[in-house]
Amino acid sequence: MRKASRLFEIIQILRLSRKPMTAQAMADQLEVTVRSIYRDIAALQAMRVPIEGGRGIGYIMRPGFDLPPLMFSIEEMEAIVLSLALLDRTGDSELKQAARRVNQKISGAVPGPLRQAMENKALYAWGSVAQPPAGFDLGMVRRAIRDEEKLSLDYRDELGRATERIIRPIALIYYSQYANIVGWCELRQAIRNFRSDRVEHCESAAAFFRGDGDRLREEWMRGWANPPA
Repeated sequence: MRKASRLFEIIQILRLSRKPMTAQAMADQLEVTVRSIYRDIAALQAMRVPIEGGRGIGYIMRPGFDLPPLMFSIEEMEAIVLSLALLDRTGDSELKQAARRVNQKISGAVPGPLRQAMENKALYAWGSVAQPPAGFDLGMVRRAIRDEEKLSLDYRDELGRATERIIRPIALIYYSQYANIVGWCELRQAIRNFRSDRVEHCESAAAFFRGDGDRLREEWMRGWANPPA
């Protein structure tokens, strides 16, 4: 077990224990040496984690201490790093900027060993990078989904035919080349998929479908075979 993971697990063990835990008991549980536990306890105390006790009597966590909200295990941190890297490959400019801010915030808040795991640049997301759609911002679609606000689209289908659509957007699917907007189309009176690279213009339709988003998503999930618009 790597050091960052051990530090996290030791804190968890002491927080949940109702009596002092000896270094030997923790070493047995984590399958490491007692000497490693002593070094880890000293490292945690240096980071101002309120662990009290000593050799031969065991260790306890001072009452009232809780984990900071950004205390992750090493595997959880690696999952975050890779997820943020994958987000950076979407064509959603707002999400890409948000992913970079999240990276900076987490890096500044987590303890040193976890920060090293986040900044060692050992995990990468590879492949093509989706280009932002030319006619609109995907952030507008995400906000419309959250607010249950209708959107007006100028759309061109796979045969090049232009139509104007009013849709009730309910989901976004991110592919490596483009995003799919899923919504109830008032023209077709059915749920349809709209490729972002075929949307020539998108704006608010100044109308809402509040309270109906969950129902439409359930209907969509019951009919995955619906063809794109």
